[in-house]
Amino acid sequence: MRTLIKVSLLVPVLAAALAAPAAWAQEGSPVGLWKTIDDSSGKPTALIRITENHGELQGKIEKLFRAPDEDQNPKCLPCTDARKDQPIIGMTIVSGLKKTGDEYAGGEILDPKNGKVYKSKLMVREGGKKVEVRGYVGMPMFGRSQVWLRQE
Repeated sequence: MRTLIKVSLLVPVLAAALAAPAAWAQEGSPVGLWKTIDDSSGKPTALIRITENHGELQGKIEKLFRAPDEDQNPKCLPCTDARKDQPIIGMTIVSGLKKTGDEYAGGEILDPKNGKVYKSKLMVREGGKKVEVRGYVGMPMFGRSQVWLRQE
């Protein structure tokens, strides 16, 4: 009878231990909805939905935070690729990021304000509450980072 009691106590403990890494992995995932913050003004600029497809991250703009006197559905006029003159809302601006150690790298990010495409990497911060997104030319040290805040 004592063995049966020990085994019945051990099963929930093992189940919790096995579930913990899965919960931690979800918590630290960059997949979800993120609010971007302008690094100059500190104001929110957009909502970006990051998804994963075959181990590769991509991010699309779902919403822009614009002043009432600004165009609420702007197009990417300065873009030089297939996104030229396309609506910014719904546009894929992050692509090709793949997990490499504790970060996602090897991708690109578009800045729709200037139409430039930069190399990019992303790091999950604070248990998945924030991501640090870095766009750069050449090497990561020659770039700019933004912190995005999880919305869901």
